[in-house]
Amino acid sequence: MSNTKIAVIYYSSTGGNTQMARWAADAAKEAGAEVRLLKAHELAPDVAIDSNPLWRKNINETADIPEATSADLEWADGIIFSSPSRFGVMASQLKQFIDLQGGLWAQGKLANKAVTAMATAGNPHGGQEEVIQSIYTVMQHWSTILVPTGYINQSTFGAGGNPYGSSATISQDGEVVDAKNIQPAVADQAKRLVQVATALKNGL
Repeated sequence: MSNTKIAVIYYSSTGGNTQMARWAADAAKEAGAEVRLLKAHELAPDVAIDSNPLWRKNINETADIPEATSADLEWADGIIFSSPSRFGVMASQLKQFIDLQGGLWAQGKLANKAVTAMATAGNPHGGQEEVIQSIYTVMQHWSTILVPTGYINQSTFGAGGNPYGSSATISQDGEVVDAKNIQPAVADQAKRLVQVATALKNGL
């Protein structure tokens, strides 16, 4: 066991990022890490959520998943973020969580943590890469160590070839399209994050 601590922090409305975050959490555990699966606080009003049955269903089905806190970030050696595209950037729910971390940032408590990111959109060219880059932009301000997928795993090619982080298209039913190829890429990304976080933790 690496005793490396990984926080998987995501936002999902209709469930796609919930699925990807679960895959990442499972893979990180398989790699020997201690894992916390966490969601960003929901900002949308009930009237908006109830207008989409999939949105309400996802909220109900993830009621047992804790909301991410500053304490979780301080605890973690590595962080996996996952977000849907909202006009080409991360969802406001995840961005608000990140924006609230000024205290930790000012104390230098976010520096040198290993970070990777994943994203989804409603079509294959819906801004997934830009979402990941929007997360990485913030992470550079935090002085974290970015861990992109690159091209070291064959699964990256099977999942569409995104070298920045795993990305997926979400169907109208809230499902990850081509899940059989996306899941291995997510798993390899999570395991790579554990490896890098472990090396940083151990001073290698």
